[in-house]
Amino acid sequence: MPDSSISKFFEKTRTERLDVIKNFANLSEDDVKSLELPDGGITFDKADKMVENAFGTFSLPLGVATNFKINNKDYLVPMVIEEPSVIAAASKAAKLARPKGGFAVVADESYSIGQIQVLGTDIDNAISKIKENIKEILELANSKSNTLSKMGKGAKEITCKKLDTDFEPMLIVELLIDVGDAMGANVTNTMCEGVAPLIEKLTSGKTLLRILSNYSTRRMVKATAVFDKESVGGEKVVDNMIHAYQFAKHDVYRAVTHNKGIMNGIIAVANATGQDSRAIEAAANAYASRSGQYRSLSEWTKDSDGNLVGTLEIPLSVGIVGGIINVHPVAKICTKILGAESAKEMACIITATGLAQNFSAMRALATDGIQKGHMRLHARNLASAAGASTEQIDKIVSQMIEENNISVNRAKELLEQN
Repeated sequence: MPDSSISKFFEKTRTERLDVIKNFANLSEDDVKSLELPDGGITFDKADKMVENAFGTFSLPLGVATNFKINNKDYLVPMVIEEPSVIAAASKAAKLARPKGGFAVVADESYSIGQIQVLGTDIDNAISKIKENIKEILELANSKSNTLSKMGKGAKEITCKKLDTDFEPMLIVELLIDVGDAMGANVTNTMCEGVAPLIEKLTSGKTLLRILSNYSTRRMVKATAVFDKESVGGEKVVDNMIHAYQFAKHDVYRAVTHNKGIMNGIIAVANATGQDSRAIEAAANAYASRSGQYRSLSEWTKDSDGNLVGTLEIPLSVGIVGGIINVHPVAKICTKILGAESAKEMACIITATGLAQNFSAMRALATDGIQKGHMRLHARNLASAAGASTEQIDKIVSQMIEENNISVNRAKELLEQN
């Protein structure tokens, strides 16, 4: 089994890094060539077919986090993000989690929720009619997807709820759909639209919105990791990190920034693998507010030995088939690097990465402060922005770090001196 614990990966050249990834994930020569292309793997012609009014493409850095062990399997985790220190922080956290077994993650089946809004009906009578005809509704919904039906998946349940609004009460009919290894938006919307005429007939009402909900609470994922107290920095650092978590749990201003750090990890992997990052963010933020106050998505405690225990539970709708994965070659290759064989496995990887990133951010805040490590890595960006060449960057960065004066102005001054 491949080992994701790779010593000094950051010191390797691009060619050496690609060679490690190729061997780890059994990539083909064509896969490697796609990763080496300067356009980020997507040509303008392809982009022009993806969105309206296209006039170019936009590239972001693609890196890989090392050291991840999730459910006793090693992963190299591709991440697309422009922010320095995130990939390094996730890798460091994954390394510290390994001695206690890495990340243990459980995920629900891939259930999508579709909603049909019904207006102008006797709601109580309509609910009775729908309950009497659930079998017919499910059969009609499943006739809209031969693929899911053949797999034993598809629409499984129908529920109803009355919604009181500022305008008038309305009936909401919800379909619970097992979408398999897809994110499931398209098939969910198709089923909702497909059964709407029958819903109208049964309720004598008018259907309006027929669409999935991105609040995927039937698709929960829970990651847990234990960090040895000595590797964290000792009992005091463990306590400080728990104090930091309590701050985020009880103060909305801190919670937003705390959860942003979690999403640094989650969205970076989502971007690399072609997931719907907007849906992921929206669902996570709604879940953070489920108590009536926006709170931390993660939870941090101590076990009986004083080790730090982190837990992250989120609704997460992702897929390994369909969507942009079929269109974007690099998203397809990143999914191959992960070796995720199901949407559930993909969800486990993404959630573990969010927990890892959260650990590193909190540990930095509870010890040296976030800027020390972040600015050291950001120094390269500043040197480049000042106009330094590839050959000059390392020297300028070393000087700024030695002086503890990391800024674009200082980089410009040092550039003029060279």
